[in-house]
Amino acid sequence: HFLPLLIQTHIMWPPYTYHHLLAFLLTFLSYVLLHSSRKTFSNVKVSISAQWTPSAFQQNGTLPVSTWVENKLFADAGEATLFLGALDSIFLFSYAVGLYVSGVIGDRFNLRYVLSFGLCGSAVTEFVFGTLTEWLHFYNVYFYCILWVINGLLQSTVWPCVVAIMGNWFGKSGRGFVFGLWSACASVGNILGAFLASSVLKYGYEYAFLVTSVVQFAGGVVVFFGLLTSPKEIGLENKIDTDSQRPLISDDEDELCDEYSIQQRDEEPELQPKAIGFLQAFCLPGVIPYSLAYACLKLVNYSFFFWLPFYLSNNFGWKEVQADRLSVWYDVGGIVGGTVQGLISDLLGKRAPVLAISLLLAMGALVGYSHSPNNQLVNGALLAITGFLIGGPSNMISSAISADLGRQEALQNSQEALATVTGIVDGTGSFGAAGGQYLVSLIESKLGWMCVFYFFIIMVG
Repeated sequence: HFLPLLIQTHIMWPPYTYHHLLAFLLTFLSYVLLHSSRKTFSNVKVSISAQWTPSAFQQNGTLPVSTWVENKLFADAGEATLFLGALDSIFLFSYAVGLYVSGVIGDRFNLRYVLSFGLCGSAVTEFVFGTLTEWLHFYNVYFYCILWVINGLLQSTVWPCVVAIMGNWFGKSGRGFVFGLWSACASVGNILGAFLASSVLKYGYEYAFLVTSVVQFAGGVVVFFGLLTSPKEIGLENKIDTDSQRPLISDDEDELCDEYSIQQRDEEPELQPKAIGFLQAFCLPGVIPYSLAYACLKLVNYSFFFWLPFYLSNNFGWKEVQADRLSVWYDVGGIVGGTVQGLISDLLGKRAPVLAISLLLAMGALVGYSHSPNNQLVNGALLAITGFLIGGPSNMISSAISADLGRQEALQNSQEALATVTGIVDGTGSFGAAGGQYLVSLIESKLGWMCVFYFFIIMVG
C-alpha cells in the first residue's frame, strides 16, 4: 500500500473526463498507425532488396532481367541495401525539415485538420511507394526518392499536432506519468507494424504496405470526424496555474492540480493567444539543450528502429520473420521505460535526474547487448533492457518534456507554442537521426557492427 499512498501524496490528479480519455485514445491511435506504417519499411528491407536485384527477376518467369536494366535498378543486393539506407536518410532529413515548419503551422491552423491531412496523405504516399509500383512493375530510384521526401514532409505534421493536443487537455500535474504512458504510442506502433508485416510478408512485401496504409488512412478519417483538439471546443476551460508555467529546469517544481470549469456562454469571449515565433520558441529556456540531447538519443533509437531486424537477420542468420518479431522486445522495453520513468519524474518533481541515471545505465546495456550470444531468448531479454533504458528517456523528451517546455513562464502572453516547441525538439532530433543512419552504414561497412555499438555508447553518454 506504500506506492499508491506515495503517488497520492506527491501528485494531485486533476478531474479527468470522458473527453480527456477520447483525446488520449485518438492521439495515441494516430501515432500508433503512423509508426506501424513507418516500421513496415524497415521490416521488409530484405524482401525489397531481393526484389530489386536480378536474381528476383530471373526466378520470376513473367519479369525478364531487362526489366530492372531498363528501370535502373541494382546489380546486387549490396547496392540495393545501400539505396535503402539512403532512403532512410532522405526520409529523416525531409521529416526533420518538415517538423520545423509543421510545428509553426500547427500553432496557426486547426490541429485536427493538419493532423488528418498528414495521416491520410502519408498513407496514400506509402501505398504508391510500396504497393502500386510493385503491382505495375514500375521501378525507378528517382521516383522512390521523390515519394520518400513527400512522405517525410507529410509525416512530420503528426507528432507536433498530437503533442500539442495532449498538452491542451492534460496539465502539468501527473504529466510525466500520463505522457509516459501515452508516448508508448510509437513503440506500440512498431510492434503492430512488425506483426502486420510478418503476417502478410509471405504474399509479397507490397501487401505489407497495402495493409498498413489502408488502416492508417482509415485512422485519419476517424480523427477528422472524432477528435477535439482543446477543452475550449466544448466550453470546458483548462485553467493552467502559474506553477505549471515555470521552466522545467527550475529547482522548485511543486505540482498543483489543474482546475476545470464550465464557462458561461454569456461571458465575453477571451482574446485568442497569439502564436509564438519560431526564433522566439527556439530561444526559450531549455529548448536548445534538450533538442541537442534528443538529437544524440534519437540517433541511437532510430538506428535500432531502422536496422535492428536487418542486423538480427544478417548477424545471426535468423529468418526475416523471426528477426521482425524478436525486434519488438526493444519497443516493449521502451513502453515500460517511458511509463515508469515518467511516473518517477512526477514523484521527484524533476525530469533531468531520471534521464541522467537511465542513460548512464544504458551505456552498460549497450555493451552487454553487443556481446549477445546466438540465442533468441537471451537476445530478447537484453533488447528489452536496452529499450527500457534508451527508449524511456527518448519518449520522455519527445513528449512530456516538450510539453513542459511549451508551457513555461516565458509564455505568459502567448500560450500557442506547444506545436512549435515540439517541432523544434523533434526536428533537431530527426536531423541527428538522419545523419546517424549514414554514419551507421559507413562504420558498419568499414569497421563492423561492434564499432557501431561503440558509436552508440558515445552518443548516449
